Amino acid sequence: MKGTLPNHLIQLLAEGSSRVELKAGIRILTEEQVVRVVPVVLNGLVKVITGNESRELLLYYVQPGESCVMTFTAGISGSPSKVSAFTESDSELLLIPVEKLKELLIENPRLNEAFLESYHQRYDGLVETIQHLLFDKIDSRMLDFLKERAALHPEKVIKISHREIAQNIGTAREVVTRVLKKLEKEGRLIQTREGIELASIG
Repeated sequence: MKGTLPNHLIQLLAEGSSRVELKAGIRILTEEQVVRVVPVVLNGLVKVITGNESRELLLYYVQPGESCVMTFTAGISGSPSKVSAFTESDSELLLIPVEKLKELLIENPRLNEAFLESYHQRYDGLVETIQHLLFDKIDSRMLDFLKERAALHPEKVIKISHREIAQNIGTAREVVTRVLKKLEKEGRLIQTREGIELASIG
């Protein structure tokens, strides 16, 4: 998995850090917040977004073995966070104090390299997200989001509301409803009371 920290580095980070178990939907970081600890996801999934409650944009997901590089950057530089983060599912996180992390980065060049590699990979992903926003039609963006969601939650039906989709791709709920109907007519997906099922051709 891209951006995954090797086990021996996670064990190194765990010394003197704390572990927490959080239910799905818990906010763990807010924009403009001063970063005191940098999380590494041990189990579960964390969603990183920008925006506000009325209009959000999904930037990326942090999976097991990964850290939020934007939180890492804000913590190391001492600048306020530019993103918010929530637990997408029940999760276990390793919380590394920023001062401890700074010491470890000096003492362990391989750790520094691992975070730098992760940063570059995430940067490429963010550039791709911007390209989607600028050049891709809303139906293409929505399908890509649903496919990613389906891959992260391996269930036949994607249990998500129109409002949640709108918040994640940075559009209005009414637009989502209209585009989903269009995609359903095209045979790209099926909507049920339980959620959304992607067609095999989609």
